[in-house]
This record gives sequence, structure tokens and C-alpha cells, in this order.
Amino acid sequence: MDTYEEAVGWIHARLRLGIKPGLQRMNHLLKELGNPHESIKSVHIGGTNGKGSTVTYLRHILQEAGYSVGTFTSPYFERFNERISVNGNHLSDQDLISLVSLIKPIAEGMKESEWGEPSEFEIITAMSMVYFAETAKPDLVLFEVGLGGRLDSTNVINPLVSVITSIGMDHMQFLGDSIEEISFEKAGIIKPGVPVISGVIQPEAINVIMETAKEKGSHVFQAEKDFHTERASILHNGESFQYESSGRSSSYEIAMMGAHQVKNAAIALKTAELLRSQHEITYTDAELKAGLKNAYWPGRLELVSEKPAVILDGAHNPEGIQALVTTIKERFPTENVTILFSALKDKELKHMIELLEEAASIISFTSFSFPRVAEAEELFALSDHPCKEKTGDWQHYIEEKLESMGDDEVLFITGSLYFLSEVKPVLLQKLENSRKNK
Repeated sequence: MDTYEEAVGWIHARLRLGIKPGLQRMNHLLKELGNPHESIKSVHIGGTNGKGSTVTYLRHILQEAGYSVGTFTSPYFERFNERISVNGNHLSDQDLISLVSLIKPIAEGMKESEWGEPSEFEIITAMSMVYFAETAKPDLVLFEVGLGGRLDSTNVINPLVSVITSIGMDHMQFLGDSIEEISFEKAGIIKPGVPVISGVIQPEAINVIMETAKEKGSHVFQAEKDFHTERASILHNGESFQYESSGRSSSYEIAMMGAHQVKNAAIALKTAELLRSQHEITYTDAELKAGLKNAYWPGRLELVSEKPAVILDGAHNPEGIQALVTTIKERFPTENVTILFSALKDKELKHMIELLEEAASIISFTSFSFPRVAEAEELFALSDHPCKEKTGDWQHYIEEKLESMGDDEVLFITGSLYFLSEVKPVLLQKLENSRKNK
């Protein structure tokens, strides 16, 4: 491997192997690599929605308190390297090439084994563990679960804290078609004696998590039971809220929009509190406040332009769409709202579109270049909105929309994060060109 393109190409070529749940391959691969994960102090963060935002809040809190923090997240938004980062600084191209060169012969040598070759995600997970253990050596690593939990390749770690942010109906072809079945898979990250922080709200999901934790001898800290939040006010570009835990109450601000982000921030606060009780970290309240306020996560109700008003949001399942719709109704009740939507075929498309229609003055459907993507015509046919549109050229659509938008209009671009990762650089360039031409 001599170039970044070759290294990333080899990784992506492993998508042909599909998703391969199970930990046998991962354990064998890591054994061949010297079990790097065993020397890493970590927090494991799973759930249907809110994982990435919770990772971001916690990372900024820990950084503000003076710690170096590794993060393993997915999918990437702008560049592959960002999946493996330390203090927000992405893995370098040279380190990526070196990691692929190390892992490639081991992975390909597993072809004839009883488990077969590791999948793309298993390769990336192993890369992160080698990098954090042997190269970057951060104080703490935040591992985001890829899919589910119980059989996810990140589930080889033994973390200081396990976090389950939420439970929703997503990836049902892998995780089951009921809240209880999905909760069982998510609760699979709970380890013996390791405390659990849960932001889950459904009683049936809470029961599954509590039962699993009881079997493992793990204590659960449940949102709105062991720690509480109350939204105080909607800020111009963020939220303020009260947080209460262990008999103490404080006020905080975040720069990400939506009531759901308040809940994610509270989970991060409770995780920091628990790490401090384990004598792993120390911090001041001022550091908590600054960390939360500085936290930024691209593609999550991200205001990329105020005039014209354009917001990106990677709402790619019904729960994410519902959170987006709630926020639109709260913040933009009188504006003309255009929603541009694209998603993958394996999602609950009809339900997601019905939710979006509640908040849209105009709803437009498009497609992009990606495996399993839904075509614009397919999405258009699922909509009953009186002002619906479809376009095969989202770049031209956005350009025309930016030129015609008035002060009372807002454009939301939403759906698959893979779609948003294509849109954002093009959108920023079009906005820049539009400003230059005025």
C-alpha cells in the first residue's frame, strides 16, 4: 500500500463481504494483532439515535478538562479518516496506509479459516484499536457501536462505562422487528460489573436493559430516574437546560438544536460524572459548561447558512425524522419549509415520508450514487403531499433553490448521512459562489 486511495480502496472493497455479525473473526484478528484493545481505557456507546452526538459532547467535556480523547465513529461525514480521531484530529493518511499494510495480510490470510475474512467494519474497528493502543495512546477512547451491540465488532472491549442512548425501529432486518428484540441486541454491550447509563424511554426497552444488567451484575443509571433534565429555553442556535443528578442541579447551554440534543448532553454529563466517581477523571463545572457549549457534530441540525436559511440533518430513521419534525415545528412555525430528502431502500420510507410531510410546505425527493439507495421516483410515489417534487439532479435543484429563496423560506436537506456527505461540500461551494455573484 503506497497511497491513501489504495488503502481506502482496499477497505471499501471488503463491502462485498457484507455485514457479518459475530465476534469470532474479530477476536481472531485482534489476537493476531496482539490484542491491542486490552490496553485501552474506553467508554462504549450504543443506541439507535444519539450515539454520535453523545460521543461529541463527552469528547469536548473531557478535552476541556485536559484529557486526550480518541473517538471511533461511523459513518464518516466528509472524509474516511474522521472515523478514527484523537481530540477531533483525524487519522493521518500515512497512519492509515501503515495500518492497512499491517492488517491486510492477516485479513486475507483468514480467507480459508472457519470464520472467513473480516468485513469492512471489522477491519476499520481493528485499525482503530491498533492506532489507539500503539500510536496515539489517548487517555480514553469513546467507541461508537456500528450496528446493534451484542454481535457488533466493537463489543470485544471491556469498557469503564456502557451507554445506551435510545432504542428505535431501525436495522430491523438484522436486529429484530420488535422493541424487545432490538433492545436485547443493544443491551448486548452490557458487561459483567460495568455500570450502564441509559437514555431509553420505552418501558419494554427499559425492562430488557434492567434484566440484562441484573444478570451481569451491572448497575443501571436510568434517565429521568437517576438523573433529570428540563429544557429551559430555545436559543438562537442551540438550547439551554437544567440538569440534576446526585442531589445537585446546574444549568448548561449547547450549540446544537433540538430537545433530543438536551437528552444526549445529559447522558454525556452522567457519563463524565460516573468516570469521575471511578477516579478516572477530574473536572470543574466550568469545564463541563465549556465542553458542552463547544461541542459540534456535522450533519445534525447543522445550520450551514442563515441567509438563505439552509440546514442539514442526518435523520435516517423514524425516530430521527420525528426529532427533526418536532424541531422544525418549534423553530420555524411560520416559515415556508422546503425539505429535500433521499434515503436508502432498507429504511421505513413510507413512515418517514409521512412524518416529514407534517412539517413541509414543499417536499422534494432525489437520489444519489450509493448501493441500496432509493430512487427519486420510488420516494415520490410514497408521498401524498399536495406540493411534492422529484429531481434526478440534486445539485441543480439546490442551486436553483438558493437563487429563488426569500427571507421567509428555509431549506432542510435530510435523510441518509451518506447523502449529506455528498451534499455538504457542493452546497458550501454553491453558497460561496452565490455570495460572490451578489
